[in-house]
Amino acid sequence: MCGIVGYVGQRDALDVVVEALRRMEYRGYDSAGVAILDGNGHTTVEKKAGRLENLDKQIAAVGRDTLVGHTGMGHTRWATHGQPTDRNAHPHVSTDGKLAVVHNGIIENYAPLRAELEAGGIEFSSDTDTETAVHLVEREYERGPYAGDFVASAYAALRRLEGAFTLVFTHSDHPDTIVAARRSTPLVVGVGEGEMFVSSDVTAFIEHTRNAVELGQDQVVVITADTYTITDFDGTASDGKPFHIDWDLAAAEKGGFDFFMEKEIAEQPEALASTLSGHLENGRIVLDEQRLTDQDLRDVDKVFVVACGTAYNAGLLAKYAIEHWVRIPVEVELASEFRYRDPVLDRSTLVVAISQSGETADTLEAVRHAKEQNARVLAICNTNGAQIPRESDAVLYTHAGPEIGVASTKCFLAQIAAAYLVGLALAQARGTKYADEVAREFDAMEQMSAVIADVLTTMDPVRELARDLAKADTVLFIGRHVGYPVALEGALKLKELAYIHAEGFAAGELKHGPIALIEDGLPVIVVMPSREGRAVLHSKMVSNIREIQARGARTIVIAEADDEGAAAVADHLIVIPKTPTLLQPLVTTVPLQIFAATVAATRGYDVDKPRNLAKSVTVE
Repeated sequence: MCGIVGYVGQRDALDVVVEALRRMEYRGYDSAGVAILDGNGHTTVEKKAGRLENLDKQIAAVGRDTLVGHTGMGHTRWATHGQPTDRNAHPHVSTDGKLAVVHNGIIENYAPLRAELEAGGIEFSSDTDTETAVHLVEREYERGPYAGDFVASAYAALRRLEGAFTLVFTHSDHPDTIVAARRSTPLVVGVGEGEMFVSSDVTAFIEHTRNAVELGQDQVVVITADTYTITDFDGTASDGKPFHIDWDLAAAEKGGFDFFMEKEIAEQPEALASTLSGHLENGRIVLDEQRLTDQDLRDVDKVFVVACGTAYNAGLLAKYAIEHWVRIPVEVELASEFRYRDPVLDRSTLVVAISQSGETADTLEAVRHAKEQNARVLAICNTNGAQIPRESDAVLYTHAGPEIGVASTKCFLAQIAAAYLVGLALAQARGTKYADEVAREFDAMEQMSAVIADVLTTMDPVRELARDLAKADTVLFIGRHVGYPVALEGALKLKELAYIHAEGFAAGELKHGPIALIEDGLPVIVVMPSREGRAVLHSKMVSNIREIQARGARTIVIAEADDEGAAAVADHLIVIPKTPTLLQPLVTTVPLQIFAATVAATRGYDVDKPRNLAKSVTVE
């Protein structure tokens, strides 16, 4: 969601915050703005609806010499309260123009607070919930018990706010200090030499420092150029979680690729290898953080996987692996629906929460509901120290590196691998697999990095086909067994990137309704089951293809090499290597990612920043 950065140091603050916003564009936004403190009692704010280019033009028009200072903050907004207009863009300022705020999340009690402030004579200049926060601090600073004390006034205002939010405040009378706070939405401190940063994302400051501190729930940080102090909302001293960012600036840059998604697709072999690395020790699967004993895992008699979007599709694949290896039931739930349907949970239930950011609001609330019901929670996450892993009993980090493209690619494959590791950990604890069997499955996964790398070298025909089909209005995807979640993921990617109506179906359901959609020339992408691994399903899929071909469908079939049955019914054949059945999605997903990205690029769309989408969804 919103990108936030605050800076105190010796550099030109405008350069720092604008470049930070540029690095966080992938999070999704519809307006952008900056506030710069000149050190002489003045705060200058410039903001504009639309892309950062609009803000750049605005700054050029007013002159960069009006935005000179060593303290500042910036914001890219994802609209929640109020339309994406200039007046609703952040930062928002106090009546006297000295206080400024940027905000990610939702202040749930903004309506009564706004009414209270308006009754006290304050006039609002926007439609946002955010503006209530800056006016609350303003009132405390002017005539509250902490009058003249910027930090204490901010604390007093924060204690009145309800909801999920990250807030960053500056005051031009205190130009060397920034106050920032988080409740549920992400905030991290960047610790430099003679400079400090706060941000919703480490990519904002990775150019300047790789030393960071993650804030916990309901924590406040006060930064100056040389210090940071973390407390809870009542001012009681607290510790953040220091960590070192183990990737460099190059990982957050395109590196010669046309767009980040293309680069991240190419990084999938490395992402898979990094996710698996170090998780098999002495013949046993080990997690990154494990506060669950083998006995805890043996006591598990049911698994829920909760996730959203692409992570949900990874969860569907987890179901196949865990049920096959462990022989316990697995349910896969949309996190946004999980707690509202009153699921049956107890101490013998394991909830596996999958989230790339570790801050996904729906998934975080599902985790909290599970904990309230005494269930055990295991998190799969790509972000060190994020809130979901912090609140879980065990964690598997995917170690895929930064994923800048909004549509997930390498994190999806890494999530599949991590989910399979969970299955193997359960299998070894419960005795459904011997150590040598666990090691054999792990070794097979490790070998997939090289297989994916080989597949990536054969994708030019897929790109050519994508350019040919770029004008299609509808594309359908079908699969069976593990091919079904892959079909769902392929359809999701095409919807996200190319804005084409795309649907994924279990092929066996065609005759129960979806076949009515088939018409002459309609592209249907088929994820073919292995002829050897799933022979019965393979023959059924051939029949499904013949049924849709008879009704005019144009079939694009992803099938293993030497699959003559698939070749005979394919208008276009995409060949992949033979792989074990459960591992096939790691390969079949790749051409679907490339297909979607190429269609989007051919149609002239921004592949990395699709419309209306955000990388991290931190509000429900």
